[in-house]
Amino acid sequence: MKRLFFVFCVAGFLLCLCSCSLQKESSDKVQDLEFTVVDNKELPEELLKEIDQKKTGEMKNTFTTEEYLYIVVGYGEQKTSGYSIAVEEFYLGKNAIYINTSLIGPSKDEKVNNAPTYPYIVIKTQKRTEPVVFQ
Repeated sequence: MKRLFFVFCVAGFLLCLCSCSLQKESSDKVQDLEFTVVDNKELPEELLKEIDQKKTGEMKNTFTTEEYLYIVVGYGEQKTSGYSIAVEEFYLGKNAIYINTSLIGPSKDEKVNNAPTYPYIVIKTQKRTEPVVFQ
């Protein structure tokens, strides 16, 4: 009885190891993707409303139209002005689109307003069906 229990435990453990390795997504770059940073006045009205509702917190969102895929990354409320966002990487992997951004704070000699701001970036690319992975 103990031997049979041990065999089932080992088999279950091995099955878990195999299934975990099969589900691992490859983030290896297949190709860089072209994108455009989009100004608010160029955004679909529905997306603009959604951004306005969510901008106070961190935001990672996608929005698709017939032609384009919009990707939104926001960093929530910041205590001053002077923040910007850089797109570090944007590429197609084997099974997904990957995006990596970073928040850049104001420089030490930059004049800032001591009022809350809500930095976010919206990029537009050709419509694709792969899921987006925010890194």
